[in-house]
Amino acid sequence: MRRLAALALVALGASLLVPAVSSVASAAPRATALPYTVLNLHYESEVIHLTPGQNIIDTDNLPVSIGGVPMRPAIPGWITGITPNLVYTDGTVPPVEIIHLHHAVWLNVSRGDWTSPGIPERFFATGEEKTAMSLPAPFGYRYDPNDVWALNHMLHVLDDQSHDVRLTWDLTFVPASTAGTRIKEAFPLWMDVQNGSSYPVFDVAAGSGIGGAFTYPTDATNPYGAGPVKNEYTIPVRGALIQTGGHLHPGGLHTDLNLRRTMLSGAVRTAHLFRSEAQYFEPAGPVSWDVAMTVTPPTWKVGVRAGDVLSVTATYDTTRWSTYEDMGIMVTWFAPNRGGRSPWAKFGVDVPGVTTHGHLPENDNHGGDPDPGFSDPTTLPGVPAPLAASVPTIDITDFEYEPGDLDLATAIPTVASGTGLRFRNLDAPSTFGYGIWHTITTCALPCNGSTGIAYPLSDAPVQLDSGQLGNFGAPTAGRRTWTTPTDLTPGDYAYFCRVHPFMRGAFRVTSD
Repeated sequence: MRRLAALALVALGASLLVPAVSSVASAAPRATALPYTVLNLHYESEVIHLTPGQNIIDTDNLPVSIGGVPMRPAIPGWITGITPNLVYTDGTVPPVEIIHLHHAVWLNVSRGDWTSPGIPERFFATGEEKTAMSLPAPFGYRYDPNDVWALNHMLHVLDDQSHDVRLTWDLTFVPASTAGTRIKEAFPLWMDVQNGSSYPVFDVAAGSGIGGAFTYPTDATNPYGAGPVKNEYTIPVRGALIQTGGHLHPGGLHTDLNLRRTMLSGAVRTAHLFRSEAQYFEPAGPVSWDVAMTVTPPTWKVGVRAGDVLSVTATYDTTRWSTYEDMGIMVTWFAPNRGGRSPWAKFGVDVPGVTTHGHLPENDNHGGDPDPGFSDPTTLPGVPAPLAASVPTIDITDFEYEPGDLDLATAIPTVASGTGLRFRNLDAPSTFGYGIWHTITTCALPCNGSTGIAYPLSDAPVQLDSGQLGNFGAPTAGRRTWTTPTDLTPGDYAYFCRVHPFMRGAFRVTSD
């Protein structure tokens, strides 16, 4: 088994990615003259075959090359930037409503992670926001071709077709032979509101928080239980923070990096270091992946001391919908024994950020248009839900809710008030295994518009969500059945699958 549920985003597997299709290097000096050579290097993974509806977390070892075809640099040097992407085998980028780059994390197995000891060093990550990393000169991430790398990824197929894709990564790279001592080493600090969790996510309910926004973990009730605080990290040595940016899911507004210092007097002083803003291009607002995150400008450089405590928070909009399996991450680059501005400096610290890209064409299909392929459940007659072992039951099979699927439905199933309606995901095995995972997530009636990156939404007046029905640990719920509450008010309820939003269904609760 390649996937290790105990590590989720940081899992290590045993299988290999086969060589890149291409690796192109060219001497490309930056806009300002630098006293060393900067190469632009392009790498691609082996073809990754995605099965219909796939949503698994997987990890592959990433060798320097296989059969002489490079997958990363063959010489030592310094990585100063990484730009990620996901492409079909013909080089085109898939629409996000078809294939979703949930995450890709590059890990250096030869080094330990600073903020989560015992796991490999997580030195770069991306989600569908596709933020590029660029370290300010003269800093770089030390690269040794003998280091063992791994690539953890979660590629999410939102339709019922199979697809072949590649992950790509473009490096700006300084060969050690030209750098001399001019590049200064920086290290990644993985700041995560759920750092170390097997699946570092949290849910945000519509209407929760303060003023239409929910900040995690600040607004959460006992988010870490009796365990350690997961969103903090204590700096071990003096140095400088030189770069950071955030990762959020749709609905996210911003991540924030803060510092807490205990002074010699015993007084505690705090500072807000940076806010990574979600800049939405989405016409409907903060409800899709049509977004870019801001990162620190090249001049941002904050001095820190041993014992300083960094913390990260993530804030989500709650005015329109509930969001599930959210994340809040800020990979922050640290240069030990380097100086920087005081965390409380009036200029150059808590400054506006910059985005690394604009609107991406793979986010053009926003959805929500009239779609004659879906029925309006409010106009349909009701029929009693079928019984399975005397329990009203809807089976999910072959990407359909039966009965009640809105794909040209002629009737919807009903249950009497006080009775729960059970859903069984028959696309997932009854025992431990991959399968296809589905959710039942309520959406505002009639929930029959066209599928896109901004439609449907979990915006029903009554918020219900089953979790991902399957038996495979994270990200599944560990079960393939779910039953609605028995106290639902009589009326119609529309729902969709968060994993495959082209799936729509409805049921009716009657008063008799």
